[in-house]
Amino acid sequence: MTIIDGGVTSPKGFKAAGIHAGLKKAKKDMAMIISEKEAVTAATFTTNKVKAAPVLWDQGIAKAGKASAVVINSGNANACTGKQGLLDAEKTAEIAASLIGTEKSSVYVCSTGVIGVKLDMAKIGKGIETLYPLLSVNGGKDAAEAICTTDTFSKEAAATVEISGKTVTIGGMAKGSGMIHPNMATMLSFITTDAVISQETLHKLLGATVEDTFNMISVDGDTSTNDTCIVLANGTAGNAEIKEGSDDYEAFKEAFSYVLGTLAKLITRDGEGAGRFIEMKVVNALTKNDAKILARAVISSSLVKAAFFGSDANWGRILCAMGYSGADFDPSMVDLSFSSSKGEIDVVKNGEPIPFSEEKAKEILLEKEIYVLADCHQGAAEATAWGCDLTYDYVKINGDYRS
Repeated sequence: MTIIDGGVTSPKGFKAAGIHAGLKKAKKDMAMIISEKEAVTAATFTTNKVKAAPVLWDQGIAKAGKASAVVINSGNANACTGKQGLLDAEKTAEIAASLIGTEKSSVYVCSTGVIGVKLDMAKIGKGIETLYPLLSVNGGKDAAEAICTTDTFSKEAAATVEISGKTVTIGGMAKGSGMIHPNMATMLSFITTDAVISQETLHKLLGATVEDTFNMISVDGDTSTNDTCIVLANGTAGNAEIKEGSDDYEAFKEAFSYVLGTLAKLITRDGEGAGRFIEMKVVNALTKNDAKILARAVISSSLVKAAFFGSDANWGRILCAMGYSGADFDPSMVDLSFSSSKGEIDVVKNGEPIPFSEEKAKEILLEKEIYVLADCHQGAAEATAWGCDLTYDYVKINGDYRS
C-alpha cells in the first residue's frame, strides 16, 4: 500500500465539484461526484429510527447495487420533513440524472445540516445545473469543502495498492464534527475506487471495515438522522476481480481500511470545540467484541472526556466506564497507562492504583494527542477507539446552532 495525497477523484474515472449554491450564507454548500462508468456500490446508514429522506432514498439504491453519481448538500438535513422531503430527495436525483444521462435510481442524494426545515428546491436545482459543467478530476477538494457543516477543516484520504499487476486507487472524503457516536457515527463519507470487485464482496468489506473505523469514534454521544457511508467501485483499473479470501483481497482491504480509518480519526480530531484527540486501546481482552465495547465506553464517557479537558489523570473514571460497559472482563487484572509526546506513565496495576507523579501525568495530558492503554490480561483480542475531550466550546457551538 502507498499513501497518496488526494480524495474522491484520485481513482480513475471519477470527477467532482463543489460550489456555494445559497443554502448557507457564504461557504460552499453543494457537491457532486460522478463515475464516468456505472459503478457497483455499497453503503451503510444511520441506526437512528428517525431517518432523513435522503437516507430512505439511498437505501433503495444501495440495495440495487449500482450507481453513477452522488449529490450532496450541506446546511439543510432534509430530515423530519415528511412526504415533501421524500419528494425533494427524489427530485434532486431526477435533476442530476437528466444532466448526467442516467436514471434517477442511479443517483445517491445526501444532505446534512439543520433538521426539520424543507429544502429550497429552487436553489438545489440551480446548484446541480451549476455543478455539472464544473465536474473535473481536480474538483475533489472543492467537493470536500462543500459537504462541511461545523467542521473546521475538510477531510480527505487516498491510497494505492498493486492488484494483479495493476495500480488500484482508493480515495475518500468525509464530513463530521458533532453528533458523532458509534453505530454509524454521525457523518457523511464517500469512498471511490477504480477496483474491479463484486457488489457482494464490496458490501461485506464495507460492513466489516466500518465496524473497526467509523463505528469506533465518538465526540458527544449523539447519533444523527443522516449518517451515510457510500462506496463506488467503477472497475476502470482493469485488475483481476478481487475475491474474498485471496491475497489481493487482503491487500485491498489494508488500503481500504487505511482510507476509512484516516477519515474516522480526522472526524474525531475535528470534534466540535475539541482541544485533544484521545485514542483508547484495549489489549488482551477475552474477545474482540469485549475489547470494542470497553474501548467505546471509555471514549464515549462525558466524565472521562471532561477529565481530559482538564488534563486530569482521573483513571477511576476510565475503570468505571469499563465497568458499566457490559463487556466481560476482570477489573482486578487491568493495567492502565497514559502516553503522549511527553512520555508514558503507568497509573493502575492489577486493578489497583500505583504511585505516580501527578506533575508528570499533567505534563503528558496537556498534549494535543493522548493515548490510553488498558491491558486486560485475559485473552488475545484487542480494539482501538478514538474520541476527544469535552469543552466549553462544544456547548457554545451547539447552543446557537440554528441561529
